[in-house]
Amino acid sequence: MKLDTRHMRYLTPEDWRVLTAVEMGSKNHEVVPTPLIAQISGLRGGGGVHRCISNLAKVGLIAKVKNAKYDGYRLAYGGLDYLALNTYRKRKDVYSVGNQIGVGKESDIYVVADEKGCQRVLKIHRLGRISFRTVKANRDYLRNRSSGSWMYMSRLAALKEYAFMKALYEHNFPVPTPLAQSRHTIVMSLVDAFPLRQISKVPDPASLYADLISLILRLAKYGLIHGDFNEFNILVLEKQTQPKPEQQDADLESTIDITLTPILIDFPQMVSIDHLDAEMYFNRDVTCVKRFFEKRFQFVSSEPGPFLSDARRQVGKDGSKRLDVEVEASGFSRKMARELEAYMKEVGVDGDRSPNSHAEAEGDSDSDVDDEEAEELQSRVSKGSPLQTGLEEQEDTARERLDQKGKFAEDVLSGVRGVDPVAGPLPPPPSTPDNCWTSQTTNVPSILGLTLKDEV
Repeated sequence: MKLDTRHMRYLTPEDWRVLTAVEMGSKNHEVVPTPLIAQISGLRGGGGVHRCISNLAKVGLIAKVKNAKYDGYRLAYGGLDYLALNTYRKRKDVYSVGNQIGVGKESDIYVVADEKGCQRVLKIHRLGRISFRTVKANRDYLRNRSSGSWMYMSRLAALKEYAFMKALYEHNFPVPTPLAQSRHTIVMSLVDAFPLRQISKVPDPASLYADLISLILRLAKYGLIHGDFNEFNILVLEKQTQPKPEQQDADLESTIDITLTPILIDFPQMVSIDHLDAEMYFNRDVTCVKRFFEKRFQFVSSEPGPFLSDARRQVGKDGSKRLDVEVEASGFSRKMARELEAYMKEVGVDGDRSPNSHAEAEGDSDSDVDDEEAEELQSRVSKGSPLQTGLEEQEDTARERLDQKGKFAEDVLSGVRGVDPVAGPLPPPPSTPDNCWTSQTTNVPSILGLTLKDEV
């Protein structure tokens, strides 16, 4: 679904309380009963609760399930998006939302900006968006859980990606800078680079191939295997060095030195080197790189391998830490990893070639709702409520505008003037802060090093 933030300015504090109550009730219910929503929200008088529920349903943040055995509502992806954006707004991580720059089978990518105008990337995980009915029919691995759902799995995927990205960034791996995480979303730095799949020619394929193979081996040295190492999840950052003074009169293209640096993205499939299928994942990563370079650049390496047996001998050497152990110690447990892996295999996301991302753990029920009001709501949650299962999931009801005169409303967060996604990208700020990636040249073809592939 498309992220539509135009209605955020119209939500009242009571609407946010009711929306948060639906999220909390979703911990134990697929369809949250209306009386439970009123109980958790703590609003006085039934009329106010029903009015808020009506407002939220009109804009598609919650939805009423057809043929349900009782009166209740379920949380839609739009409602979870709004809750995550509201958390970022409070933290001042996101000020405005811009265009959608990428879409995967299980994720959406948007350009956002902070209060200083620094552009960032918002990745929204949407596990189960196209395959939820298959999951419902084959969800044996969730029958022993009290809250197995698309919402939990999306939060879990975002948590895993953020945890691995943070660990890799702290150990100087070429990855985007992780900035914030909330529920099923991640905010990271915007890298001004080209996806490898869009590049048709490079000056030195052998050098870039060696860098990618070295990156696979370096990950293994730290106890990790990417699991989806292909042209869809690799960005190529182009850097150039200025010519020396004595070479300035020479031909410009012959004097400028171009350096291509691969940037690694998308970590939901990342596994430990001790995984039962570690050899399969490792060999698949190597094969994907070799096959792409042979097909796209007609480059074939004369050396076989590398092989997992050789990589395992380098684990822990030269002071390298086991990042798989470090990530588990940070809160992403093996149980969570097994549940997420089983889900992704079930829905066919394992080895997905799309730019994906993922967010939050079981037991960490509502760390994103960090204000005193949410703590009050949490104390009202009924702990003995039975899990309602077997209800058919329906598509979100047709959205109606909260204000028919609000067609001109811009894409904003909490009433702050923002950007209309239809009108175009965010305008560049007057001055760009240091250590900030910008996207002003993201779509500008390179004339020095890379040759981009034309795509329809």
